[in-house]
Amino acid sequence: MLTTLAVKTASGGLFSKLKTGASKLISSAAKMSLQAKYETLAVTVPHEFVYHVELNRPEKLNAMSKTMWFEIGKCFETLDSDENCRVVVLSGAGKVFTAGLDLKDAMDMAPELAEQEDVARKAKIVVAKLRGYQKSLTAIELCKKPVVAAVHSACIGGGVDLIAATDMRYCSKDAWFQVKEVDIGMAADVGTLQRLPKIIGSDSWAREVCYTARKVQAPEALSSGLVSRVFEDKESLIKGAIDIAQDIAKKSPVAVQGTKVSLVYARDHSVQDGLNQIAVWNQLMLQSEDFTNAVVAQATKQKDVVFSKL
Repeated sequence: MLTTLAVKTASGGLFSKLKTGASKLISSAAKMSLQAKYETLAVTVPHEFVYHVELNRPEKLNAMSKTMWFEIGKCFETLDSDENCRVVVLSGAGKVFTAGLDLKDAMDMAPELAEQEDVARKAKIVVAKLRGYQKSLTAIELCKKPVVAAVHSACIGGGVDLIAATDMRYCSKDAWFQVKEVDIGMAADVGTLQRLPKIIGSDSWAREVCYTARKVQAPEALSSGLVSRVFEDKESLIKGAIDIAQDIAKKSPVAVQGTKVSLVYARDHSVQDGLNQIAVWNQLMLQSEDFTNAVVAQATKQKDVVFSKL
């Protein structure tokens, strides 16, 4: 009991220093272990509960290779169940966010198709590949942790598919966006056509940029609702994204994750379906300690409430 009391009342002393030191060690270990998992992504932990995922093929302008597609899915499936992760910032290393699909890598499917003469059998191969790519990006949407996209310079083709699956989108002044697929003779097939009109709210604008493959510069991206903030440069963009991520990470993970689940569900269902979903969800979650602790903190004007990992 005395030990517990001492721990609870300690502030600014030895306990605080030990806690800070332990957090740094844990953070460093997490960075090293996560970094080793991926060939095309760099995953770091800039602050407690905030993870930073970077597309990490700068020498290839972060072109989305087959390996990157599937590592994105694996990464966000892992972060979904990681109790140390509450918010994710998604950005691109190097000069651009992403140049889109790695066409050279995509052609690897050609020999496999050439082995088949029948169109139905070729189609079976293609649809399996497409569903795999779709699943990888949908993992971002299904990840219960909010994902903040931080886009600088070019975001082309598959990059738009990618950010359309995130929760919030910020960009730098030099950012531009392009639904490029019609220029290479195909319809976008990994999420842009399904998610972009719902993000923007203007079906006409979404159709225009998808039919024409024209570039959308940062000011238009902001006015259209594709992004919600524009920063001066990449450095301030990443800082701003991490700052908002830190703010979210301080909130109850039960509340934040429940909010994301409900928002994603409500987008694709009727209002009544959404109301039913959140009623079922909250009949359990309102019994969580997070709800009690947050209400007491608000009533007593307590700041910096510490919520348990989830």
